[in-house]
Amino acid sequence: MRIVQKWLAALAVTLAMLPISRLQAAETPPNIVFIMADDLGNADLGYHGSDIKTPNIDKLAREGVRLESFYGEPVCTPSRAALMTGRYPMRYGLQTLVIFPSHTFGLATDERTLPEALKEAGYATYMDGKWHLGHADRKYWPQNRGFDYFYGNVMGEIGYFSHERGGVIDWQRNGKFFKENGYFTDLIGNDAVRVIEKLDPKKPFFLYFASLAPHAPYQATDRLKAMYPNIADKNRQSYAGMITGLDEQVGRIVAALTKRGLRDNTIILFASDNGGATSGLFASGSKSKEERDTEEGGIEQGAKAPASNAPFRGGKGSLYEGGVRVPAFVNWPGHLQPKIVNEPLHMVDVMPTLLALGGGKSSPDHPLDGRDMWPALTKAAPSPNEDILINVEAFRGAVRKGNWKLIKVALLPGKTELFDLAADPGEKNNVAAQHPDITADLESRLVAYASQQKPSLWIKAQPAFVGAQGKAIFDPDFDIDDGGLPREKSLVPNK
Repeated sequence: MRIVQKWLAALAVTLAMLPISRLQAAETPPNIVFIMADDLGNADLGYHGSDIKTPNIDKLAREGVRLESFYGEPVCTPSRAALMTGRYPMRYGLQTLVIFPSHTFGLATDERTLPEALKEAGYATYMDGKWHLGHADRKYWPQNRGFDYFYGNVMGEIGYFSHERGGVIDWQRNGKFFKENGYFTDLIGNDAVRVIEKLDPKKPFFLYFASLAPHAPYQATDRLKAMYPNIADKNRQSYAGMITGLDEQVGRIVAALTKRGLRDNTIILFASDNGGATSGLFASGSKSKEERDTEEGGIEQGAKAPASNAPFRGGKGSLYEGGVRVPAFVNWPGHLQPKIVNEPLHMVDVMPTLLALGGGKSSPDHPLDGRDMWPALTKAAPSPNEDILINVEAFRGAVRKGNWKLIKVALLPGKTELFDLAADPGEKNNVAAQHPDITADLESRLVAYASQQKPSLWIKAQPAFVGAQGKAIFDPDFDIDDGGLPREKSLVPNK
């Protein structure tokens, strides 16, 4: 009897020590809203000192937990995949660049997604905005990956007013494409508000609000551009207006939740997928010069893009902090107190955290790389990650452990860089030679991750776009239509 009493007493103490928010979450699963910005510069929000007007985002950040060492991936597709799976993109071949309109691959269908897990836990799941995890086959579309409802585009970049890419309309609701007038950001904001207005308040929901803004092309309404008359650079003026346009929709979402009495039990997460584009090469993706010339807000590949990632080095596409350390925060009234967390966290940590709060389960045969970051948000707990794989590909990679970050480029002549991010957040001083033991440790970790990666689907797809460009190297007389390989077996895509 005494043993039982001692066990019950110990259990009571243990339960009393648990964060109250965890206990409440177990009784009433929270509603979840994840707001994803696209190519947002670290310095381009009001709470980070920008002149760009973002009062709604600023309020959520200042009243929530600001994650100042939060990592996405270098570009759009891998970062969104990390969010949806809780696993590093190299585990399923999405570690390199993005899915182009002419690509046929997508997020592997054996990967269990965040909405699938939440749906099994009883959540209604909704998505508004940009998908970019596969479009060529319906099996990759959002409504076949766990979302009950989807409104937006499945490819990456499209025109904000035309909703087109390469002459193709990429705008749908639940798998049915249609033409619709309106500005991208306003349309998905209107739809998110409608979704909230029609919610069953007795059923928890997950809303993934995936903005295209402020990704190129740099297009804003005249009203938004007029808010920045002193910005002379037209792309920067539109870029600023696009961010303010996103901020306005964030404010509308919060207001709609409040009006329905849902705000107090809704956790809101905000992050950019990657750093802001500082080069036209990464601002305009795979678009041709003709497309850029005919699309307002297009930018030449060699031109400077308008985002600022200060004080960090680099931008979108880079493994330096400006490309991968992104603005992020979590807000949940009454459950999270305002604070700044500088512990290193990653996009893969979102899924295990939300599943712990919402009661969902991950796939046992696809173990998560992410870790529950709730203790780091609610207490002074360290990062749940021993190290963070920023990304790894066949030719480069980066890993962070504590304040140390290693970047390795394997292309000859090769390069290994070590940075102390506490002393040198701008990554100006490579101290690999001064710290050989730390360099060796991080490099061994990076190589261990690299040995686990699946072949890059992007690299595997590229030979289909090479055609006969290399024929002179092997046989100057090689001709596909005269004694060469049949077209369907060659490297030339079928017309």
